[in-house]
This record gives sequence, structure tokens and C-alpha cells, in this order.
Amino acid sequence: MQQGHKITMLGTGLIGMFYTMTLHGQRGKDRVQTVCALTDDEAKTFAQKWDVPRWTSDMAKAIEDPDTDTVVIGLPNDLHEQAVRLAVRAKKAVLCTKPLGRNAKEAKAMLDAVEKAGVFAGYLEDLVYTPKTLKSVRSVRAGSLGKILWVRSRETHPGPHSAWFWDVHTAGGGAIVDMGCHCIEIIRAFVGKDIRPTEVLCTADTLVHPIEAEDSGIGLIRFATRALGQFEVSWTFRGGMDLRDEVAGTEGTIWLNHFLRTGFEMFSAVGQRGYVAEKAEGETGWLFPVGDEVHELGYVNMFSDMFDAMEANRPPMETFYDGYVVNAIIDACYRSAKSKTWEPIQLFEWRGKQDVEEISGLKPYDERHVLIKKERMPDGKTKTILKDKQTGEISQKIE
Repeated sequence: MQQGHKITMLGTGLIGMFYTMTLHGQRGKDRVQTVCALTDDEAKTFAQKWDVPRWTSDMAKAIEDPDTDTVVIGLPNDLHEQAVRLAVRAKKAVLCTKPLGRNAKEAKAMLDAVEKAGVFAGYLEDLVYTPKTLKSVRSVRAGSLGKILWVRSRETHPGPHSAWFWDVHTAGGGAIVDMGCHCIEIIRAFVGKDIRPTEVLCTADTLVHPIEAEDSGIGLIRFATRALGQFEVSWTFRGGMDLRDEVAGTEGTIWLNHFLRTGFEMFSAVGQRGYVAEKAEGETGWLFPVGDEVHELGYVNMFSDMFDAMEANRPPMETFYDGYVVNAIIDACYRSAKSKTWEPIQLFEWRGKQDVEEISGLKPYDERHVLIKKERMPDGKTKTILKDKQTGEISQKIE
């Protein structure tokens, strides 16, 4: 039986904490053995809190620890490529937080590095691993919604916790690279990751904060099937963190709310007396706590998939190639925000389907007509709206 993995954790910010909480939770067999932070004091404090045996501020030393077999990257975006290259040199499995790179060029360099070395690599995109998302994707794959027409994904909150997110050079952008990466991969999961994204139309602006990066963005992604993805991201939303997805198909619809109004609502006049939930803005009045935050945000399922895949010698659900595709879409979004036009998505290689059937709304009704709509009216009668195949005339019949 597998004894569990010993992990080098790079980063002690919010994401490093969530990752460690997940790995050490439920008496897990996978444990953080070494932690690396910007300073020894930060690393030591984190190690003592989470019962980690060793700590350091030397990234190379942490990665080369002979007692660890897996490197988890929870660092600012500008350090991802360096960390991946060090992990590859040490011949260790590497799991990298989102986004994979600041841009597609960096993401491709990391993809090339792990594939050339033959080391296991996983893209830690937690929000496609939430329990609701996984179950919804299974329903979509089973055909419950018919052909997918449109997917909308929204993430908004009052802004990130750490200073580096707000620096356009360190992060590679603003709200779009920070949260759009989540939304884009959620959209791909529902449309089908084997369906090629072809072009984007995006708008971005800085509305509230005195920063160079955008604090708001909305984008449309066109896919080869003609399906449309829509993302909405903002660091200006007040009231906590809003995570919502909608999926529309020819035969059904799914609505998902992951963080607000999910069934746990609490009122307190005196205050929660502690932590409520990520990005919560207050501790009094109506509050929306989250029961098991790391599970609801997908971290538990994500790490289970990563280590199961590693042990089974199979790719994980989210690979570095997926991270590269997301970065390529984000690059196109930034180009579109400047050009104000649809921009093509530039991929060095497409590993999905080459030829796909475009969505068609044609439903035969009889030899002469196709069906537009059929519905029951308030008086109990059934109205059918039809289009003549030859003349294009629209007509209706009432039964």
C-alpha cells in the first residue's frame, strides 16, 4: 500500500495555508515535510503552526530536500517558472497553482520542461474540482443537457489578500489573470476540454483601485462548436466572494452557487467572534459562513486526483497543457481588451479534437417543416411554431 507522499511546500500565503490544511486534514497520509517562505521567520512560524518538520527561505534547498518526492508551488506568479525548473532538475513531481504562468510563453516553457524530463506535473485549478462542479460535469457528459450552447462563470470579491497580486509585473495582469483563469477552465470543463477555443472578445478596466492592472473584466470565448463561454471577474464586488456558474444546453440548464447563499446563513448582532469565510467583509449582521471551506473550494478532490494519478501513472484531470491553454486564452483576452475586437487564440499545438460538428438548432417536424418551439398555453392548448423548409415562412398551429 502506498505510504503517502512527502511534500515540499513553496509559499506560506493564503494558498499555501489552504493547500497544507487540505493535505494535513482528515489524518491524511500525504504530509508537508519542508516549507519555504520569503524569510526564515515566516517559514518557521508556518512550520510550527502546521507541524512541518523543516523550514527554509532557500527555494532550491527546499526543493532538493532528499526526504520529499513532490513539490507544490503556491508562490507569486513570477516565480512559477523558476520553481518548475528547479523541481525538474531535482526529478520530482511538481504541482503548480493557478495560473500556470503570467502568459502563454511562460506556461509553454514549463510544459516543455516537465514533458522533456518526464516528470509528473499537475495544474492545481481547484474550482473545477468543487463537488458541485464535478457532479454537474458528469451530468453534462452523460448528455443530460443536450448540446452545450453557453457557459457563464463569475468570480468577484473585494480583492486579493497579498500585495503581489496588485503588481501587474509580478502577477502578469489583474483580475483577469487572477480569477479569469478559474472561470476559463470551468467553461472549458463544461463545453469540453477537447473542443478548441478559437477566439475571444474582452473588455477590461480599472474602476476603483489605484493600480496599473485591471480590477474588472468581462470576456466572451467562442469555441469550434459555436458554443460560447462568458466570464465575469472583478476586484470591486462588495459583500464577500461570489462564485457562480451557469450552463445552458439544448435540453437543460444548470445553475451553481458555490460560496454565497449556499444554505448556511447566520445573523449575529455581536459578531461571529472569528473567521467567517474567505473574502468575508464583516463579522456582524447577516453572514454566510462555509462549513468545510477547502472541500467546497475543490482542494480535497483536487489533491486526491493528483496523487491518485501519480500512483496510477496516468495524467491528472488538470495538466500543465490545460494551464497552457488557459494562459493562451488570457493572452488573447488582453489583446482584445486593447484592440476592442475579436482576437484569435494562438496555440502552438492543439491536442483535442480536430474536426467537430457545429451546433445546429434544426429539429425536423414533418417532411415540410422544422420545429421552432412547442409549448403549453395558459388555456391548456398546445401551440407549435414551425418554419417551412423551402420558403422560410414562419407559421403556428394550435391543438
